[in-house]
Amino acid sequence: MESGPLQVLTIPTSPYPDQRPGVNGLRKKVYVFQTRRNYLHNFIQSIFSSIDLPDRQGSTMVVGGDGRFFNRPAVEVIVQMAAANGIGRLIIGHHGVMSTPAISCVIRKYKAIGGIILTASHNPGGPDGDFGIRFNTANGGPAKETITNKIFQLSRTIVEFAICPGLRVDLKNLGKQTFDLENKFKPFTVEIVDPVESYANLMRNIFDFAALKELLSGENHINIRLDAMHGVVGPYVRRILCDELGCSASSAINCVPMEDFGGQHPDPHPMYATDLVDSMRDQQFDFGAAFDGDGDRNMILGKHGLFVAPSDSVAVIADNVFCIPYFQRTGVRGFARSMPTSTALDRVAKATKIDLYETPTGWKFFGNLMDAGMLSLCGEESFGTGGDHIREKDGLWAVLAWLSIISTKRQSVEEILKEHWLKYGRNYFTRGLLSKTKSTRWKKPTTLSTQTQLTAPSPGTRDCGLSSLMVPASSTGSVGRVLRGQLFAFISTATRRNSFLRRHR
Repeated sequence: MESGPLQVLTIPTSPYPDQRPGVNGLRKKVYVFQTRRNYLHNFIQSIFSSIDLPDRQGSTMVVGGDGRFFNRPAVEVIVQMAAANGIGRLIIGHHGVMSTPAISCVIRKYKAIGGIILTASHNPGGPDGDFGIRFNTANGGPAKETITNKIFQLSRTIVEFAICPGLRVDLKNLGKQTFDLENKFKPFTVEIVDPVESYANLMRNIFDFAALKELLSGENHINIRLDAMHGVVGPYVRRILCDELGCSASSAINCVPMEDFGGQHPDPHPMYATDLVDSMRDQQFDFGAAFDGDGDRNMILGKHGLFVAPSDSVAVIADNVFCIPYFQRTGVRGFARSMPTSTALDRVAKATKIDLYETPTGWKFFGNLMDAGMLSLCGEESFGTGGDHIREKDGLWAVLAWLSIISTKRQSVEEILKEHWLKYGRNYFTRGLLSKTKSTRWKKPTTLSTQTQLTAPSPGTRDCGLSSLMVPASSTGSVGRVLRGQLFAFISTATRRNSFLRRHR
């Protein structure tokens, strides 16, 4: 307990016009938060002000981030402002670090009114990288548009913010810290928690850890390779996969979180997870996976680096959903995918007579369906997969789901995929981003998506078609640079594939 009450101040400020939260919250370059006066404070105050005073008075909130550069100073400011805005208790990950799925888990476990997540997801970190702030609500998921719009409007008219500048929190030691504030009847409490434990307990209740341990460390165990890409999920991999399920320490690479992610792009994509891809080309490993900076995205690989497309990944999990004990207990209410995601999941839903929902991009739309009791499993083409155990996509959950399928079926990743394609047909899906050039009129990066579907309603029957090719109608002249391949390579590859299949049906 601090000696004497701490002073709460109201500081004048001026608004900024560019603090509209996107699908993943407010994201800017680090220097924006560092150099623009009160830029961070304004947005945090707008979050607190979006919550009605009676609801936030004495309430519990969760705070954590992926550990990227600027994470710690941002956490310290949030603590000072939470105290001044009437929050009664903050639960914070050790060193201010906690994965996005774990934050969703903790919000729900402690019935908090919400949480502030500090991450720019799979974007680069470091002093020259990106930083982001996102507000999740009491269901553990991203705030709905009505709330983010309210935050934005508040940020445009803000004239002052409340802060307790003398409050100094110790993020290094686990346990509770209490602070007396002037004009407050109850002390303000900060609880520094183990960021892994609550999440690990949740995973134990979802999966059969005994069966997974036999798969990963038993007499006939498989060899796996997991790449945390120096993001927040490293300690989770070490604790759950290595310490508890018996994987060798060498199975986990790049597991020390770094502020700049070791200078690499923390995106679970073959282009960026090169350490994993290179090691998987050797026959030594049967299963591989990579995670992004905040732990909500995943990439699955089989032997020889066989890449499992995210659209296929969620479809395979759906088709084998009862390999997971959690779904044996709860049943399956529905499947869902985002609009740009391939229709591989639709085919599973049709065959199993389970409802299928297509949503706009944004995990909050899945959360709405889950809260309504209509959805159990969902995924998106941007390497996100998850269930209704939390309200965020969950990279480690997806890996444990795949390992549960392998354990039950006693098949390799390749065998599981081939069996799935034989049963449902195969969807070929590619995605790229077009960047603006002088000869284009786009105001933001534009998604280019091509999808070729090989359907097999019965063995020996095939159908195919280029189902979606999205190019801006206003584009003229050069269409710009494609970040993950060239535009015409996408088009010509899909066209050649279509032509080949027509000739060989």
